[in-house]
Amino acid sequence: MATFLAHVPSPVGIFSVEGDEHAVSALYLPHEYRRASSGDVPRAVAKAVKELGEYFAGERRRFSVKLAEPNATSFQRSVWSTLREIPYGSVMTYGEVAAAAGHPGAHRAVGNANHANPVPVLVPCHRVVASNGLGGYGGGDGVKRFLLELEGVTI
Repeated sequence: MATFLAHVPSPVGIFSVEGDEHAVSALYLPHEYRRASSGDVPRAVAKAVKELGEYFAGERRRFSVKLAEPNATSFQRSVWSTLREIPYGSVMTYGEVAAAAGHPGAHRAVGNANHANPVPVLVPCHRVVASNGLGGYGGGDGVKRFLLELEGVTI
């Protein structure tokens, strides 16, 4: 089945949700702008657009949209599973995520797994910070700061 792409406006730019009737397969950050599809928005994409809009408005803390099974390593899957457990308004360091995912000492690999996350925000890699500050983010420091501040976190 072909995927569909829809836009979600935010204060830091346009996010793009990709998926089909059943699940969301990708979320593109503002600097990764994609052209929206035309036609009827599939159910899972429409749900993600709605939930992300609510999140950006400060009205949603958890996402319930179904995510497609990504092509990923077992390490990436363990990291992403750990990320989904970080509560809204909380952060963990790369080292803490590595330990919680069962790979103590793999903090650099956690950064690489975060960068490969196909659905940032929905799987909240922005909630992972360096032990001495903000840390990196594929969408840039401004987007990461916005997401964290939206959740009440100041770094």
